Amino acid sequence: MNIETFINNITHLGHASIKIKYNNKVIYIDPFKISNNEEKADYIFSTHPHFDHYSEEDINKLIYKNTVLIVVEELKNKANKLNAKEVIFVNPGFKQNHDSIIFETVYAYNINKNFHPKSNNWVGYIIEIDGIKIYHAGDTDFIPEMKNLKTDIAFLPIGGTYTMNYKEAAEAANSFKPKIAIPIHFGSIIGTKSDAQNFISLLNKDIKGIIL
Repeated sequence: MNIETFINNITHLGHASIKIKYNNKVIYIDPFKISNNEEKADYIFSTHPHFDHYSEEDINKLIYKNTVLIVVEELKNKANKLNAKEVIFVNPGFKQNHDSIIFETVYAYNINKNFHPKSNNWVGYIIEIDGIKIYHAGDTDFIPEMKNLKTDIAFLPIGGTYTMNYKEAAEAANSFKPKIAIPIHFGSIIGTKSDAQNFISLLNKDIKGIIL
């Protein structure tokens, strides 16, 4: 499947929440303010413990007997109480081939603010499905580790205050050159649709910007 077709299987559910459907699998990343009629999850990824990225209320709407939950080590006590089939605990640098997907974790942290310290070992994810790599950055600034990323699709926070702003996010995308860059972390708690549009306007011409 080519990337343009694959994008049709991805939904931005608001804020930093992403849904991916492929080969009868349903994947959520940082589900937050999820409607009650969303499909159950085969995989749920959470980047860090903040309420808008690890929401047990929303996770419980999505869990069923086959759900695999992937969370940072800090959430071990909480996540083990949920009714997932399997819980996988991660730190930056983790990689696993699980059923039909490959996923790995990368650093996500702040450089010039203290909301997301590097020492907390919170993460972004690179999820590979059918040879297509999808990067969800989590809550992060433009950190040095990004320059070495190799991904086809990048979801980048653009809201500022707690993460990169749209200018910094565009600079990040231009450094590692995904084929498609998609802004997240706007329109709810922080950030506006204008920020998302401005982010896209600053991307290099060989990067396609999409607002989902």
